[in-house]
Amino acid sequence: MSYVIEGSTGSWEVVIGLEVHAQVISKAKLFSGASTHFGGEPNTQVSLVDAAFPGMLPVINRECVDQAIRTGFGLNAQINLVSRFDRKNYFYADLPQGYQISQFTHPIVGKGEIEIELDDGTVKKIGITRLHLEQDAGKSIHDLAPKETCIDLNRSGVALMEIVSEPDMRSPEEAGAYLRKIRAIVRYLGTCDGNMEEGSMRADVNVSVRKPGEEYRTRCELKNINSIRYVMQAIETEAKRHVEIYENGGEVDQETRLFDVARGETRTMRSKEDAHDYRYFPDPDLLPLVVEQSHVDHLKATLTELPDAKRDRFQNEYGLPRYDANVLVAEKDIADFFEIVAKGRDGRLAANWVTGELFAVLNKKGLSIQESPVKAEAIGVLLDLIADKTINGKIAKEVFEDMVETGDMPADIVERKGLRQVTDTTAIDKVIADILSANADKVEQYKSGKDKLFGFFVGQVMKEMKGKANPAIVNELLKKHLY
Repeated sequence: MSYVIEGSTGSWEVVIGLEVHAQVISKAKLFSGASTHFGGEPNTQVSLVDAAFPGMLPVINRECVDQAIRTGFGLNAQINLVSRFDRKNYFYADLPQGYQISQFTHPIVGKGEIEIELDDGTVKKIGITRLHLEQDAGKSIHDLAPKETCIDLNRSGVALMEIVSEPDMRSPEEAGAYLRKIRAIVRYLGTCDGNMEEGSMRADVNVSVRKPGEEYRTRCELKNINSIRYVMQAIETEAKRHVEIYENGGEVDQETRLFDVARGETRTMRSKEDAHDYRYFPDPDLLPLVVEQSHVDHLKATLTELPDAKRDRFQNEYGLPRYDANVLVAEKDIADFFEIVAKGRDGRLAANWVTGELFAVLNKKGLSIQESPVKAEAIGVLLDLIADKTINGKIAKEVFEDMVETGDMPADIVERKGLRQVTDTTAIDKVIADILSANADKVEQYKSGKDKLFGFFVGQVMKEMKGKANPAIVNELLKKHLY
């Protein structure tokens, strides 16, 4: 179902484009050897280049270039063998040079395309305009002194990949799915950690509205949003603001705005600049960046398996439904965990245990998959015990609870608690005979057509045997007794 805003003059369509700023995983900054480690003391990770001391020249970090190329492949995008760095001129206290070294007309990565999948199963392609490399600015801190702004230059010069989408998204849900996909791709590739809380991935959101079929109208840019949920809220809020302005006879001004999370509203930050306002020109200290095709081919050959390819393989190799496969490949660590559990075993059963029992424990305890109290290998052993009929599914859940609390291996718990499944038909036969004898009236009711009572008999037998009887054998023997 398409997302529209219903106004007094009819339906309005929302048009969305995103600029994702992804901090490159690299030990050093884009043009200096200063550390990029997060959380250092303010102004302790600043070189003379970052602080823009006179005479200091930038030297490009090859690893940052390689990371951008890898990401370009993840976006199914064109890799440009020749690109160029420009100076984007503007003045702000946390930008010591008075300009930002960025790529503008000649980026390292050109047009591409990724697929997003919505909750209803709809698959949509979103165009990528470009990916360019640029320096990050420093950080202004306004709340440490009542009359002063403090500047931390640790982030100044850190390499950013700006991934610019086409205006192909038409709902907050699509924007959220796009951001999740971008984050998954860069995490799989190891090019950005995607940590929005720490600011290593953030988004500028371009929003406009129009009547269906119209040309694009004026857009506004919402700056530096560091949460997928907030991006979705900001889009809905800003789009409704546009509709209200148009329906009251006004015009939307092109501008840059901020999203106030606490108030749930957007507010003006500054009038929107155009490219000429930044007076771009080629950086005279940097030659054009030329990358050999052989090096690009080498990087492509060493790429990891990406989320879409892994999802398709999980469906084919393990027989998983598309939804389950998507859940498992959303995070590389989860996909790797699942593969250890599923190797040589029933893929669907492995998926059910990972996304069901394990996820429930992780959510309850607020843990990530890396912090799981139960190792993947241990869950695999538990599934082996189910497969060889040492225990049944119900007992397996009891064993799993013990594994979470104690860290013991499942076989040890089974022996310690005496949970081994009873497969002795003679013992089960005797219990069935006793149950049916004690419930002769229900046996007659069953034989007269009340088929639902079969479940009652199964439950009574399992209760008597403390859940340790093999359910398949119980069902088989009960049928023999009742017919």
